Amino acid sequence: MNRLTFLSITFISILLFSCARNPVTGKRELSFISEKQEIAMGQQADPGIVQSFGLYEDPELQAFINEKGAEMAAVSHRPHLDYDFKILDSPVVNAFALPGGFVYFTRGILAHFNNEAEFAGVLGHEIGHITAKHSVRQQNSQIFSQAIMIGGVVLSEDFRNYADVANQGLGLLLLKNSRDHESESDKLGVEYSTKIGYDSHNMANFFQTLKRLSGESSIPSFMSTHPDPVDRYNKVHNLTDDWQSKLNLSPQEVVTNRNDYLKRIDGLIYGSDPKQGFVEGNSFYHPVLRFVFDYPQGWTLNNAPSQVTIAPQDGKALLLMTLAQSQDLATAKSEVIEQNKLNVIETQSANVNGNNAIKLISEQSQTAQNGQPAEVIRILTYLIQYDNRIYIFHGMSKQADFNAYFGNLQATMNSFKQLTDPQFLNREAEKIKIVTSQTSQPLRTILVDNNIPTERLEELAIINGMELTDQVPQGMMIKVID
Repeated sequence: MNRLTFLSITFISILLFSCARNPVTGKRELSFISEKQEIAMGQQADPGIVQSFGLYEDPELQAFINEKGAEMAAVSHRPHLDYDFKILDSPVVNAFALPGGFVYFTRGILAHFNNEAEFAGVLGHEIGHITAKHSVRQQNSQIFSQAIMIGGVVLSEDFRNYADVANQGLGLLLLKNSRDHESESDKLGVEYSTKIGYDSHNMANFFQTLKRLSGESSIPSFMSTHPDPVDRYNKVHNLTDDWQSKLNLSPQEVVTNRNDYLKRIDGLIYGSDPKQGFVEGNSFYHPVLRFVFDYPQGWTLNNAPSQVTIAPQDGKALLLMTLAQSQDLATAKSEVIEQNKLNVIETQSANVNGNNAIKLISEQSQTAQNGQPAEVIRILTYLIQYDNRIYIFHGMSKQADFNAYFGNLQATMNSFKQLTDPQFLNREAEKIKIVTSQTSQPLRTILVDNNIPTERLEELAIINGMELTDQVPQGMMIKVID
């Protein structure tokens, strides 16, 4: 037996003995990851998610999600997992799950649900990703396809000649797996939410809200990781009919709970929270930390609890601002150099609008790959001492591009200063406000009567899951912005 044949037999043997039964399908499938490892994956990733987004503190809303999550987990295919449900302090409309039982809702998506049944459908969908082990199955597929590629390149000269084509084929296969996972989670979302008494027709209706938020997409459905919205909408309605029939539930026996849900989100922060920092024009304001700085026209700013990142449209530079652990400039400088393995070219003391600072120019070599020479990144760093904190700005680009971006990077750092203007210091967050229609009238009329600007009428129609021309009956609750 030659060495290549031995490797092939060994690989096949590993595949045969690495199978486990999927709790949803009941079928045995390839698995390189144990349940203990799966839970550990989620536990490792969770702190990073919380740090990146922050948690939204609303004890009553959190208690509701915990209650429904526990109720749904009990009827799921993996009731033994220790599920953890969190609300992320983000305006982005999103919900997602991590392996092992971690489920996240942003306050942005909670603002767009219009009843408990919509929420329950998405909750079931996310729990479905966990119970069907989609993250594990996706990782298994990637490991398996990579192993096939490596084995094929080693063993077959013909395969080596067509490796690029094979790679494209495997990529499409993994996309299909991801779409299949979404469809399977839709089925589980219908099953789980119906089993705890909700009308999952509303889950399908919420897909319409998501479609209106995303607008028309130019990406063909076969290249998307999510199923076609129209197919998804129709399938969920059909699945709902099937499950209600299977459980002998009449339409009167499943609930929507619109008013109960709307009361729960009355006062929910909507959109960006100024206390976390906000953009106006080309300036970033932070009223709690009481600072402001300008950034270049046309650059995109992303604000997260742990850092602010700013980048031009061409992606050839990056500006990052974060806080140092130390409150001493010299110590913070040493930590920055050591932690980032910087090769310092120049260092000097500076003063930024009355604040003591240190300016560094350094380089960092990226790891060489595939025999290519290491790429050198040049970095401009400012450490600015202000209000008992040290703010770190890093502006970076490839060595060859650095001079082209140096002026913009330095101007941003030198613009950092104390925020004193009351109109920015006292900026309040917008909040969801629930009002009741006093007469039967169009949605547009209610929104205008509640001082919603013309340019935001469609936005408010979307968060209500309605059209502006829809007639709102007397006594119906509607969301407006306070």
